[in-house]
Amino acid sequence: MNLIRTAMLLAFMTALFMGIGLLIGGRGGMMIALLIAIAMNFFSYWNSDRLVLRMYDAQEVDERSAPEYYGIVRDLADNAGLPMPRVYVINNPQPNAFATGRNPQNAAVAASTGLLQALTYDEVAGVMAHELAHVQNRDTLTMTLTATLAGAISMLGNFAFFFGGNRENNNPLGFIGTLAAMIIAPFAAMMVQMAVSRTREYSADRRGAEICGQPLALASALRKIAGAAHQVPNATAERNPATAHMFIINPLSGERMDNLFSTHPATENRIAALEDMASSFSRPSTRTAQPATATRKTRSVPSTGWGRDRSEPPKGPWS
Repeated sequence: MNLIRTAMLLAFMTALFMGIGLLIGGRGGMMIALLIAIAMNFFSYWNSDRLVLRMYDAQEVDERSAPEYYGIVRDLADNAGLPMPRVYVINNPQPNAFATGRNPQNAAVAASTGLLQALTYDEVAGVMAHELAHVQNRDTLTMTLTATLAGAISMLGNFAFFFGGNRENNNPLGFIGTLAAMIIAPFAAMMVQMAVSRTREYSADRRGAEICGQPLALASALRKIAGAAHQVPNATAERNPATAHMFIINPLSGERMDNLFSTHPATENRIAALEDMASSFSRPSTRTAQPATATRKTRSVPSTGWGRDRSEPPKGPWS
């Protein structure tokens, strides 16, 4: 189903790209847009995950540089029966996280320093389980492709402002066509993002709760992240709003209503669903999947919040 959905998404985005080209430059513009769309589809399939990670200046970590965080992801991946994804940290005070990659074999998960410093151990596990659920459900390809192509369509719409009004071009609708390219096309791209985002979050919440074994820990994490997301700005996300749907909580300001114009379902609805799930869910401890405490204590770990040895005084996410 996800493969069909992704193919339909690519077809729609390509047609939209061609339509903008037609409005801006006539048939010649449409053919140029088609060639660009084909090239972008190919590039996005193979490289969109790297592009998004680079956009947020994500730094890859391993068991030596972030043993607790890396260990959480490793053991949750084992629980889910997934290959070990690449693990990244984003130096950003807003608590948030996302997953990317074209398939489980080429997946990556990323958490912000704000998230790793603000959440408890079990809450971090709940968030990363949610992201691994996206990987397992193969949402990440659709999410990342949408982010790349929607951003390109919005940029092409902006080009219309500079080039569409030229009377010497082949634009069949003149100023009206240019105005449509500037307003309708980016709006249509945003609508695709919203259609992709809303239903998959509930599914990832449920599967993530199953992977980590603690739906209430994920619910608590969502409550904390949502409370901070609109208080702590994410400048990179604000500059690249086409990527907002990739995060576990919308990183942009002013998006709280559970309606057609929201990139995510209302957090209150997601929390209610998880709490309802918890009432009938057998919840084994997440820590049963973790290495023995004695083993972790013997590791040489940095003193930063998201990599502290748990034998030291509680701080950051490990309280």
